[in-house]
Amino acid sequence: MKRMLNYEDLFRRYKKEGVIVDTSILLLWFVGSYDEGQIAKFKRTRTLFTVEDYVTLCGILRRFDKIITTPNILTEVSNLAGQMEEPMRTRQFEAFARGIMLLDEKCLPSTRIAATEEFKRFGLTDAAISCLASAKCLTITSDLRLYVHLQRLGLDAVNFNHIRALGWEQ
Repeated sequence: MKRMLNYEDLFRRYKKEGVIVDTSILLLWFVGSYDEGQIAKFKRTRTLFTVEDYVTLCGILRRFDKIITTPNILTEVSNLAGQMEEPMRTRQFEAFARGIMLLDEKCLPSTRIAATEEFKRFGLTDAAISCLASAKCLTITSDLRLYVHLQRLGLDAVNFNHIRALGWEQ
């Protein structure tokens, strides 16, 4: 029970600053926002997530004034969503375009990101997340390596898999 209260405190602390949502979690949000039934059908979400995960994620994201992303995250989500079969792909991209309008996109120059130590270990997208997280934003990820790295840096991050394991309710 104490663990859940810590999440609530953490979410409250970052309400105004916002939350950075990693690629696979953002993909879940976009797929589920378009059609919850696609979560169990789409190859990029069916083995990782459930409709219950989507509902949990929506409950979490409603707690923040801003959902923060980067062009790098959006490109990865777009590439993954592009693997859907037609006509679903076209409809998903239409919904994706509308969903992008709800996000606070932060642009960091790739040259700046590539100059970090994180770039050598994680690549462009996760290194960009690490840079943004250091600007006092909470990160939600299902990537254990990124989560551990952010924790070691003393940055607040939530591993979505931990929330799922707790059966966390919003």
